[in-house]
Amino acid sequence: MKFNVIDLATWNRKEHFEHYLNNVRCSYSVVVNIDITAFRKQLKSLGLKDYIAQIYILTCAVNNFPEFRMSLDKAGRLGYWDMVNPLYTVLNSKSETFSSIWTCYDRSFATFHDRCTADISEFCTGALFPKPDCPKNIFTISSVPWIDFTAFNINVFSDTNYLLPIITIGKYIEEREETMMPLAIQVHHAVCDGFHVGKFIENVKSLIKNCRQWLPR
Repeated sequence: MKFNVIDLATWNRKEHFEHYLNNVRCSYSVVVNIDITAFRKQLKSLGLKDYIAQIYILTCAVNNFPEFRMSLDKAGRLGYWDMVNPLYTVLNSKSETFSSIWTCYDRSFATFHDRCTADISEFCTGALFPKPDCPKNIFTISSVPWIDFTAFNINVFSDTNYLLPIITIGKYIEEREETMMPLAIQVHHAVCDGFHVGKFIENVKSLIKNCRQWLPR
């Protein structure tokens, strides 16, 4: 997958990037509750699992914005991947440990659903990284369906230059016949501002609202 190097000399966010990468290194998290009432009913009517559909939606949205696909190459140059794949957590109920499994993304939900289903079936062993040959162009999704959080933060201590997003799904909140899904989005301020996160969230909501356009019929 192609990695597109950004020319910092002509990039309009050069000043912001260098400041938040070198002077005030910081990532930040935003938590939103997203209405999935109608979406969840649609999935149930089709006999589909929520989590795979959630992974698909988040991966579609991430791939719609270059700010969510940015990274540094081995030479330390900033760039963005043409496309990224999801690395997502799945709990093994016997060992009570989770596996981080990657699946090759496809814009077709049917194709991605089949790939994801097969990967989970084969690789949810409880080992941390059971599927071999993990590509570099991945971003992380996790699910903590036991906690309906209102705030969430992950601290990446080993590498302050980790620029790709980390997205976490929380336990559903049921109230007034509505189902809300807590969603935490953690990004690096060097490449992603609140403006970009806002566009990302709106895209996620749009994909959920218009799910009949991509779900099987």
